[in-house]
Amino acid sequence: MATTMAKISKVAGRLLSHKLPRPISRSGSCGNGVRAEFLVDRFGVSGGSFYSSAAVPVESDLVGSRLFGLKDYEDYRRALYGGITHKALLVDAVGTLVVPSQPMAQIYRQIGEKYGVEYSEAEILNRYRWAYEQPWGRSRLRYVNDGKPFWQYIVSSSTGCSDTQYFEELYNYYKTEKAWHLCDPDAEKVFKALRTSGVKLAVVSNFDTRLRPLLRALNCDHWFDAVAVSAEVEAEKPNPTIFLKAYELLGVKPEDAVHVGDDRRNDIWGARDAGCDAWLWGSDVQSFKEVAQRIGVQV
Repeated sequence: MATTMAKISKVAGRLLSHKLPRPISRSGSCGNGVRAEFLVDRFGVSGGSFYSSAAVPVESDLVGSRLFGLKDYEDYRRALYGGITHKALLVDAVGTLVVPSQPMAQIYRQIGEKYGVEYSEAEILNRYRWAYEQPWGRSRLRYVNDGKPFWQYIVSSSTGCSDTQYFEELYNYYKTEKAWHLCDPDAEKVFKALRTSGVKLAVVSNFDTRLRPLLRALNCDHWFDAVAVSAEVEAEKPNPTIFLKAYELLGVKPEDAVHVGDDRRNDIWGARDAGCDAWLWGSDVQSFKEVAQRIGVQV
């Protein structure tokens, strides 16, 4: 105990004496000097925002100073938790754990042809983005239970087709393993190592009630100790309530956990408002192996 307290005191002293720079906004790279943020939803990709990386000057001494402070913080956490930085890992579903296997507009078009859908894939994508951004007036939540009223509105707005059979075929397709694949092929190995090291795992997702059958179809539901779905919790990220539910299900405190997700507003700001650390997928971390390494677990 005395040795542990001495380590904490030493690292905390370094943290307090070191002035950290202001954080730098970061996001994924699309090449050609262009940076991007993407929003991926369970019926496809709903867009992104782009800006030039040249507009964000980065000085080497400032980056080095920031990394020095980050290492101190992680050393401090490891001293607190016996070699790991966090007792629990929360993972976003769409865009982080899983991604669509084919572009949304392509699927809408392919399935819709026999129901008379005539819009091109580009037209479907544009109409989808417009519809998705409109206020959903029936409820403060988009995904209530099975989420069908919301998705019926999205599908009919995107394709101009209100055929019930078309919607049902499309809706059911997106709860099968054909529609999705794992973002990181090493995920299973990493999550097994994390759980062996005592780290608890949970999925935290804005999704309807298809999420659990989807995780079973992908044979990854048993990787997690808990699943917090917005349709069941009745709160969508960035609302802290869904994160608080995940802490409750895992039996941990907010400060014990770190959340990983691809959406800066929903995942990063939401998690931090709920009291836990957060890492942006595709920017702060590029793989689940890197997540494990930052926590202090070797894979």
